[in-house]
Amino acid sequence: METGPARPDLAALRAAFPALGADIAFLENAGGSQVPACVADAMHAYMTQTYVQLGAGYPLSQRCTATVDDAHAFARLFVGARRGQAILGSSTTVLLNLLASCYAQVLQPGQEIILAETGHEANLGCWKRLEKQGVVIRWWPVDPASFTCTLDGLRAMMGQRTALVALPHVSNLLGGIADLPAIVAMAHATGARVVADGVAYAPHRAIDVDAWDVDWYVYSTYKVFGPHMAVLYGRDDALAELPGPNHDFIPRDDLPYQFEPGGASHEGCAGLLALGGYLKLMAGADADAPCTRAVVEAAFAHAAALEQPLTARLLEYLNGKPGVRVVGSPVADERRVGTVSFTHERLAARDIVAAVDGTGIAIRHGHMYAYRLCQRLGIPVGDGVVRASFVHYNTPAEIERLIGVLDGIL
Repeated sequence: METGPARPDLAALRAAFPALGADIAFLENAGGSQVPACVADAMHAYMTQTYVQLGAGYPLSQRCTATVDDAHAFARLFVGARRGQAILGSSTTVLLNLLASCYAQVLQPGQEIILAETGHEANLGCWKRLEKQGVVIRWWPVDPASFTCTLDGLRAMMGQRTALVALPHVSNLLGGIADLPAIVAMAHATGARVVADGVAYAPHRAIDVDAWDVDWYVYSTYKVFGPHMAVLYGRDDALAELPGPNHDFIPRDDLPYQFEPGGASHEGCAGLLALGGYLKLMAGADADAPCTRAVVEAAFAHAAALEQPLTARLLEYLNGKPGVRVVGSPVADERRVGTVSFTHERLAARDIVAAVDGTGIAIRHGHMYAYRLCQRLGIPVGDGVVRASFVHYNTPAEIERLIGVLDGIL
């Protein structure tokens, strides 16, 4: 019986990232991942060889136009979109503010937006500002015992006035994966749209917007081994309901350009497109073959398998340490990613991280822009949590190194 190509070992994957050759255990990936050489090289080549404006008739401009078009196609492939658009922007915060400004033109006073307390401020503040025009904001509370916004809690809040539900697919502080398909189905049953923040999900699992039936989904490409950009997926019918923010003379059906005022970063598009080469390496696919949806899914299945033991080991240590409170699920199962936060009953988070900073290990402390969540959980926002976050290229030795340093502090 034929077998597929072997997936590369961890050493081969790490070799693709020039920055991982330094003597630092980079465990701050939720703030931004490292970049494989193929991405950096593509951006350098674009800026030194093809740095011209799009849309002209000469061959060099046509090549640049194709790069940007292909990057949009790759983004649709990456999120699993066959009935929607991939809008490119400079950051998730910018794209969500853009989306909220579009909804501000169509929502009526008295309509309601439900916001999950587990959310990052990028997917909260932009919607809260719509209160000024009479939109009603309702808070979907987090259960401090389970660290989740429960489906029963959402069901009790939904009604005919609900226009939007905004939530994180994964909290960038808690690490647990929300049941997005169930949430979407509940929202759609009352005619509401769902805006899902996938920033903390995207580095760890394959996104599949069509399977989840979600209306809007956003993630940061610089947290998924790419350039400092972001992608906002919009389903076709959701896009059709909104006026785009681009110039008045841009046709409304000129998508996604209608939602990209000023255009996307051209060199960023080159880097994003080049990420397909690294995904093929992750998946053990032929380097000369196209990057397909199957490649994306295989790459992230491999990533999840590499990350799970790291999460399990760190949680095992923290769960057994007196005075430590894991903020999030204490179990490393399929409903959790490698973002682990904790507090200590006696030591401040800032002091713990300050003691780690000089050891060649990169972690951080703070509220992580989950400001309301920290308030709800009784965590001082000025200090926050200690957070270690890892992806597939991190190693068991790096986790043991962190544990060794923490053990001397805690």
